[in-house]
Amino acid sequence: MAHGHSHSHFDYNRAFVLGIGLNLIFVVIEAVFGIWANSLALLADAGHNLSDVLGLLLAWGASFLSKSKPTVRRTYGLRRSSILAALLNAILLLVAIGGVAWEAILRIQTPESVSGSIVIGVAAAGVVVNTLTALLFMRGSRQDLNIRGAFLHMAADAGVSLGVVMAGIGIIFTGWAWIDPVMSMLVVAVIAASTWGLLRESLDLALDAVPAGIDLPAVAEYLAAQPGITAIHDLHVWGMSTSESALTVHLVKPDGLLDDSLLAQVSDALHTKFGIAHATIQLEQGADHECRLSSEHIH
Repeated sequence: MAHGHSHSHFDYNRAFVLGIGLNLIFVVIEAVFGIWANSLALLADAGHNLSDVLGLLLAWGASFLSKSKPTVRRTYGLRRSSILAALLNAILLLVAIGGVAWEAILRIQTPESVSGSIVIGVAAAGVVVNTLTALLFMRGSRQDLNIRGAFLHMAADAGVSLGVVMAGIGIIFTGWAWIDPVMSMLVVAVIAASTWGLLRESLDLALDAVPAGIDLPAVAEYLAAQPGITAIHDLHVWGMSTSESALTVHLVKPDGLLDDSLLAQVSDALHTKFGIAHATIQLEQGADHECRLSSEHIH
């Protein structure tokens, strides 16, 4: 959800450095033991964790770029890079799980022996690592879609690792090798479910849709109810980044007076009530010179 609240309380750099470091170390450990134990579930989780490291790097870079200052050519700076990072993060995840799903299907057809005890030990460590990393991003995920993408990756990984632990226990008690690829398919389903919302919302923001959590009819109702305002038109709300929203609107004010106090009051209310930090408001008298955009309607 994009909005204009300050995020100074969330230490981006600390969360990303710790998250990337923990997961990179664990990817190496998980891949080595996955090959040793001949476990597709462990290798699938290692591959997914590697995509998460890349995703964290992408999100970190975008959070840095989004703070860049405006230039003559890029008057909003590089805020939108965070939206593109969230979108690429979702696509990266979907590509990764597609490869895992294909390998799992092949393994279901031809099961291979797996060391259940190694699977349990390594996956249990994964539960701890992924849970700790998810906690680093929990607070920032409430306000920033880019950070939410990182949080969802880590939270999904914690659940996935727990599932792999269960697969290892099942293999030890039953000796059924097919449990490993079947668990891999369940891993894919969990990740796909958590990624779909991220993909849809980031794609919406990339296409300048109204950010999730902002009620456009409520915004229009508030603006139309202001003293001296008889009509509104050409209302647009979009995400400048994954954490900031912008608005433009034309307000019809027949008395023709430029009311700075009204503009300041409306801008403050849009920020506090709706989380819209950047508001551009045009006042019009609407008598002899009707605005050419006044006939535009939202469908």
